[in-house]
Amino acid sequence: MDNVLEMIGASPATRTVREEIEYAAASDAKVLITGESGVGKEVVARLIHHRSRRRHASLVTINCAGIPDTLLASELFGHVRGSFTDAYRDKEGWIEQANRGTIFMDEIGEMSTQMQSLLLRFLENGEIQRVGSDRRTSLVDVRIITATNRRLMERVTAGEFREDLFYRLNVIHIEIPPLRQRREDVLPLLDHFLQHFSQAHRIEKPTLSQDAAAQLTAAEWPGNVRQLRNVAERLVVRSNGGVITTSHLPREILSMDASVEVPTAQRSRASLLFERMVRDGESFWSVVHDPFMARDITRDDLRALVRQGLELTRGSYKSVAQMFNVPESDYKRLLNFLRKYQCHLPIQDFRALPAQLPSEQTRKAADKAQEEEKVS
Repeated sequence: MDNVLEMIGASPATRTVREEIEYAAASDAKVLITGESGVGKEVVARLIHHRSRRRHASLVTINCAGIPDTLLASELFGHVRGSFTDAYRDKEGWIEQANRGTIFMDEIGEMSTQMQSLLLRFLENGEIQRVGSDRRTSLVDVRIITATNRRLMERVTAGEFREDLFYRLNVIHIEIPPLRQRREDVLPLLDHFLQHFSQAHRIEKPTLSQDAAAQLTAAEWPGNVRQLRNVAERLVVRSNGGVITTSHLPREILSMDASVEVPTAQRSRASLLFERMVRDGESFWSVVHDPFMARDITRDDLRALVRQGLELTRGSYKSVAQMFNVPESDYKRLLNFLRKYQCHLPIQDFRALPAQLPSEQTRKAADKAQEEEKVS
């Protein structure tokens, strides 16, 4: 974050993570970094690389969830000319580009079983076989660091992640706790981001009132450090170098009640996003699509959000689209987006559900959309 290579925070949990980074940097062992979305897994990976003996070589970063499976093999291992349409020349893959350096594979839990097999084969012998080639081309010396917000052992039990690959990757395990479990880090992180964005926007750094500091420290922060960073930029712009009071805090921060326990962070995020669209009239594209593509929210968040909409509309995607303020012209785009990222849930699961008790605004939007669906 901000290209500043430091792990900021005063909590015991953050001190433990710093120690783990030092241990990991002293070796070439594979590292698995786990934690919720937005906790700073990429920052930890960069710190490990830049403090290791490989720091003078490349660090190549890959988001496994952001690349279609059909392209991921080509991007990772490279391809030979003519191996598929538009393959006009031989291409070196990311793993070869990271030779003598480090490759950081984020969202490793989203990798398909076929890609898991290809990655495992590479880990076993370090040899690259480009897509379309009938032979292995070269040996590569690269360190592997992976990260996920998934609980991989649960995926192993469910048969969705290879057990042998899990144990290959999980040599050094660094778990980063969510921000709500290390509240001592909130104010040091906020101070860092306020300084950064004040310089970026050429605004005098604002000060923080006691009430605002207490509210920010007590907030649940479902988006973790990434959400805090976003809030810090908004505070810099809104306060214009003055004093940050509770009146400057975004609505989602004021509505967070740390005394109310929620079953999961994903449910908190989905509920918050749902309210912003249905209650506040914001668009799905800005509230959900853009943060999802920026990895601020996960597939689990997106699926929970779609499920909530389908439960209320009893399986009507057209009703969900209208409820989420998606223009009629974007309806097919919405469905294609959900299918692409495996978040298009079967409507049969919701058709027989009993009627829910949504808000008046939600009910009207759903009823209107269902009437239009019947007419069409």
